[in-house]
Order: sequence, then structure tokens, then C-alpha cells
Amino acid sequence: MTFPRPARARLWLVRHAQPVVATGTCYGTLDMPADGPATEAAAQRLAQALPAHATARHSTLQRCELLALATQALRPDLTIHPDDRLREMDFGIWEGRAWNGIGQSAIDAWTADFALHRPGGGDNLAGLLARVAAALKDARQQARGGTDVVWFTHAGVARCVSWLLAHGEGRMPRAGEWPLAAPAWGEWAIHDLK
Repeated sequence: MTFPRPARARLWLVRHAQPVVATGTCYGTLDMPADGPATEAAAQRLAQALPAHATARHSTLQRCELLALATQALRPDLTIHPDDRLREMDFGIWEGRAWNGIGQSAIDAWTADFALHRPGGGDNLAGLLARVAAALKDARQQARGGTDVVWFTHAGVARCVSWLLAHGEGRMPRAGEWPLAAPAWGEWAIHDLK
């Protein structure tokens, strides 16, 4: 089977399959696997869609690594590397707790200072945006010559890319401005790398 090269290099933001975790749980860097059959199905779809000789990076959390490895097994021409910058936001002591058990005052404190507050004492959004911006800069370098770049990552990272492509690095978001759209479990979004 032959896979055509695109005319312009693109960034594929691939979200892991649904994680094996109770609904309503706060998780960012909590490392749990994704559903096995859903991961395999997503890898099958992605392997058919990717262009030839794409280069890939994956979050070091296992739900992304499993999808990256399953896709590479189907597409040996896909080169993959781990990249910590593609990890989800760390929610500190909130990790593994039910969202409805965290407390409204703690969530209100986060939304009041959305970019700089550290929810649960973990990462703040400004830090997440900075590391995703650095990874995006590297992706643009990797894409020179028309090679597509694939990121096996998380909804938070996909939202950061949307924000950075729309607003650049200079402006920090407020809670009501943050993009809510992200690829569904095991799906992807494609952006031109300019």
C-alpha cells in the first residue's frame, strides 16, 4: 500500500483512546492505560490515514504510548519518539479524585486566575502553554521539507495548540476564552504547520 505525501506539512494531534478510569475522575498525569480494543481500533483507522514517512512524538503517559506503538506496528515507516512536553497538565493533589469532591472554592480559585493558578498544586496553564509552544516550534523544524508530524497526546495539549495557533505565545487566556474543542477519544485533528 502506498501513502501519498501531502503538499504542505501538517501536524496531526491524535488523542488517546478512552482511559480506564471512573467517569468524573480528575486525571492529567495520572498514568493509566486506555481501553485496549478502542486503542487497536484507533490505530487501525490512523494507520490508514497517515501519509508516508511521517515522524511522530508521543506523550510518555501509557495511554498515548500504547496508541503510538499500536499504530507503528501497523505502519513500520512511522518513526516515533517519546516527548515529555506532550504530557497532559498535572493537577497535583487533585489527581485521581472525583471532580465533584474537589470543592467549588478550589475550582473557582483556578478559574479566577486561569493561566497562573496551579490547580491542586500541579502545573499552571502558562507552563503547559510554554512547553507545548516549544514542542510546536520543534515540530515546525521537523516538518521542513514537507514531512508530516504526528503527536500522540491529550485533550489539554490539543487545546494549547489551538490557542497558540490562534493567539501566539504572547497572550494568556482567561477561563471563558479557553478552547473547549479537542479530538474525541482515539480521533485526531490536523493543522497546517506554517
